[in-house]
Amino acid sequence: MAYWLFKTEPDTFSIDTLKQMNVACWEGVRNYQARNMMRDDVKVGDQVFIYHSSCKDIGVVGVAKVVREAYPDHFQFDPDSPYFDPKSDPANPRWVMVDIEYVRHLRLVTLKSIKVNDALHEMPLVQRGNRLSIMPVTEQQWQEVLRMTGQF
Repeated sequence: MAYWLFKTEPDTFSIDTLKQMNVACWEGVRNYQARNMMRDDVKVGDQVFIYHSSCKDIGVVGVAKVVREAYPDHFQFDPDSPYFDPKSDPANPRWVMVDIEYVRHLRLVTLKSIKVNDALHEMPLVQRGNRLSIMPVTEQQWQEVLRMTGQF
């Protein structure tokens, strides 16, 4: 099992939305490096931190798990979708998505608190210039973020 952090803007899709849906596709990834990780490395059973960005309370807000591995992101073929890609070929889709299932909410672990925690200084989230929407998390980093919630 691997650990991941998936970023989302809560005005578009939040941990509350995921809880209501229970299972949702993680669509709209349009960065090749993030796509490659999702396609090649994200597996059923992997654990995912849901991270809210571009909002008032930026940070880790919940946990999900992967329940379906990468498959073509059908939004790339929908001209009415903001994720439409006219260069993507249905015979060889450019973009993929995975399905995740809600596990639980967490007490907010802010980006600021992650940045000042020495145990998390190598986390891709805090590396200069890293703006990926999907990134790996080590088991030690996973446990430290959970510890920071005060819930475990």
